[in-house]
Amino acid sequence: MLYQACNLSKSYGMADSRIVALKGVDFTIGVGEFVAITGPSGSGKSTLLSLMGMLAQPSSGELRFFGQDVATLDHSRLARLRNAEIGFVFQSFQLLDRTSALENVELPLVYSDVRPKQRRERALAALEKVGLAERVDHHPAQLSGGEQQRVAIARAIINNPSVILADEPTGALDSRTGAEILALLHEFNQQGTSVVVITHNLDIAASIDHHVALVDGRIADVEESSNAG
Repeated sequence: MLYQACNLSKSYGMADSRIVALKGVDFTIGVGEFVAITGPSGSGKSTLLSLMGMLAQPSSGELRFFGQDVATLDHSRLARLRNAEIGFVFQSFQLLDRTSALENVELPLVYSDVRPKQRRERALAALEKVGLAERVDHHPAQLSGGEQQRVAIARAIINNPSVILADEPTGALDSRTGAEILALLHEFNQQGTSVVVITHNLDIAASIDHHVALVDGRIADVEESSNAG
């Protein structure tokens, strides 16, 4: 099992100013699944993704990643696990403006102590996989929104992660480009990478294997899409 959550809760702030973002969530995600998480603003979607990405710790309950309770891991171990096993894709791309597409994709390998020649070879291969072999020396400002998101996906897959966590990956794109990005994520999923996508778009959610709906910090519905695949 990739993820197992039991009575997972997360709150922010103190005492009377405390905000409860997640309220006793239970779910499992298997290896190789493609999962959509939907819900209105403030429903806890991004908080849940942060916990799954080990960017935050739960306030209570338990979250297991490949059977390991993440709350038992120190900061160093969490950082290594994130870098090796999880690829992140964001709506805002989060690329470094003053570096090339190639250098942006190489970045996770810098923290893995991979030698420069190997970094370049692996980054070139990742960019080729997302269809940007001819744009490796371009900076983000020289790329379209769809191309920037492809760079972000190449960066996310550079370490061959077990799972890609994507927070509104099509939200800043037009519908055609968004469909291309979603197709790319489906392609990596078909090759064995688990994918979890946050989206407001119910049509996108309907095209994904499993759909988890959040409302007010709780799971309101879990279903398997009849249109998936």
